[in-house]
Amino acid sequence: MILDKKQLDLKDGITREWIITNGIGGYSSSTVIGMNTRKYHGLLVAPLTPPARRFLILSKLDESIEIDGKRYNLYSNMCKNYISDGYKYLEKFEKEYIPIFTYKVADVTITKSICMKHGRNIVCVLYHIENNGANAKLTITPVLNFRDFHAMNTNHNFNVKQEIRDRKVKVELDENANNPIYFDISHGKYIKHENDIFKNMYYIEEEKRGFFPEEDLFVPGRYEIEIKENSEKEIGFVCSLEEDTENFNPKTVINKEIMRLNEKLENLKIKEKKKTTKKVEKVEEDKILKYFISAIDNFIVYRQSSGYHTIIAGYPWFTDKMRDALISFEGLLLLTNRITYAQDILLTSVKDLKLGLVPNGYDEYTDKPIYNSADASLLLFEQVNKYLKYTEDYEFIEKKIYKKLKSIIENYTDGIDYEGNNIFLDKDGLISSGTENVQNTWMNSKYANTYFTPRNGKTVEINSLWYNALRIMETLSKKFGDKKNTQKYIEMATKCKESFTQKFYNTKKKSLYDVLGDTKTRPNQLFALSLSNPVINPNSETARNIVETIEKKLLNKYGLKTLAKGEKGYIDTYEGNSFRRDSSYHQGITWVWLLGLYYDSLKNMEKAEEDKTKQKELQNKIQEFKDKTKKTFEKELLERGTIGNISEIYDSKIPNLPNGAIAKACSVSEIFRIIYEK
Repeated sequence: MILDKKQLDLKDGITREWIITNGIGGYSSSTVIGMNTRKYHGLLVAPLTPPARRFLILSKLDESIEIDGKRYNLYSNMCKNYISDGYKYLEKFEKEYIPIFTYKVADVTITKSICMKHGRNIVCVLYHIENNGANAKLTITPVLNFRDFHAMNTNHNFNVKQEIRDRKVKVELDENANNPIYFDISHGKYIKHENDIFKNMYYIEEEKRGFFPEEDLFVPGRYEIEIKENSEKEIGFVCSLEEDTENFNPKTVINKEIMRLNEKLENLKIKEKKKTTKKVEKVEEDKILKYFISAIDNFIVYRQSSGYHTIIAGYPWFTDKMRDALISFEGLLLLTNRITYAQDILLTSVKDLKLGLVPNGYDEYTDKPIYNSADASLLLFEQVNKYLKYTEDYEFIEKKIYKKLKSIIENYTDGIDYEGNNIFLDKDGLISSGTENVQNTWMNSKYANTYFTPRNGKTVEINSLWYNALRIMETLSKKFGDKKNTQKYIEMATKCKESFTQKFYNTKKKSLYDVLGDTKTRPNQLFALSLSNPVINPNSETARNIVETIEKKLLNKYGLKTLAKGEKGYIDTYEGNSFRRDSSYHQGITWVWLLGLYYDSLKNMEKAEEDKTKQKELQNKIQEFKDKTKKTFEKELLERGTIGNISEIYDSKIPNLPNGAIAKACSVSEIFRIIYEK
């Protein structure tokens, strides 16, 4: 993907972002013109306890070049009363695996490539300079910080200590002696600055989100590098929280990272080759597959405390959440042949199981498990089933997972009131959960003491997942010789289905209640059709009515709206301060990952259809949907929002602007799966 000069003006440049990651929760991210517009932007955002406690370390590098005594600033920064316009020298921006910026000033061309060392808190920047004119001097100025990436240093006086050894510099900011910043460069001379503070850098995206938008950063010094006339030169810069910066050649790091990601691509092709040569050829010709492989890799990280890999829910502000990890499980891991990572996710899910609850996440600062989800535990069953379909590795499930699954069923049956989850199996065989003040489904947005979608009681997706879990346990108990429980699971599933069929269908709207007693039209009803064991018969009039309602009221090309237009509380744009944004989050905004539920519902309907003509119609409908989805998100990957990634949500109003987290695991997973699943 290449953006040319016409696409790199200020107006368009600040609406497009990029991100690369290091596999332990850290990342590097900014806009395509190099202007930081968020407090979360930075060239090195490093987790101090991977993948959590992320700190902004290196905000950016500001470059300028001097030719014939005239100075040209290549950097772009925004203050409320001033904008530096280095972007006007930017000829192109490109990103396949890593971001590459090309600047042109007079007879000098500067190519800047940015890469992170996988598994380390290290960012490398490689400059390639072609000077076809007179002698020149390049200046590279690091702009530093040391703060929690959620916070901001405003009106800040930095306490600084610098140690300089030739070109290598050690900086301690604000008495962070345990985490000094190191940076080094291959050529040039370092010139120390005294008390140089960049005052009031302005983050326009933070102001849009209702936060204070200005902060101070520290400039420790600058590097000056002489560029001889009619010459070429490569300059490598490294910044790290680790001392051995001299051991990392940026060119080598870049080449290894590209090789590593290409191996992931080849691994996928090997998986395809096992099927048919024709499919391999189709994969090799696909121009966006590399972007998906890179995007998928962004989310798979190592959790230091558990010793397992996990999945970051989204960048920049989310950590790993098990609900999101399990929703993303098939697309990110199984479909890409990352089976070892898939095992890690399953093991992570059950590692801290408590009273039948899979922790939805971990506190970013204390690492304490957070048990605020009724659906994560039930989503686990579906992903275990998917794992077995891809691998047939029953031994792993029997030895490592099966007892945990039994524990979940037992606890949900007996009732769980831990931390107010209020989960219990009612006499009618349906699961009830939550309270007016405890939201434990994925629609959990709140602001202070205002709960926008409490959904307490018997929700459609929890009971669809419960039925599916019981049917999966029926199968596994037979497979593992646990026959004493098989009949119990059969009886519980049968009772659940009978009550579900009787109580959840809304004859007036010809769709399912979102929560018993709540007639709002929401997408959660697709759980009843999309799982491995759908609680609603996919070849039924009820199923067809549900899908027709979804298509008419919720479906658009970017996802499914979370609430139908015309319903009380409907909002179609995600904007404004925290209260306004939180109130709209699940009240009409379009979520990308929900397209996966729609897709799976269509597949289950096609599979269950007995009429060959109708089955063919459904096959054509599915293929048309896949083609349209690919066309839509090819543009998103290459042109809008975050280049090479997919946003969390979209406005439900044209032009359907991307919004929320700039890169979301569930979004990437489900779009990848829809496009590439055979």
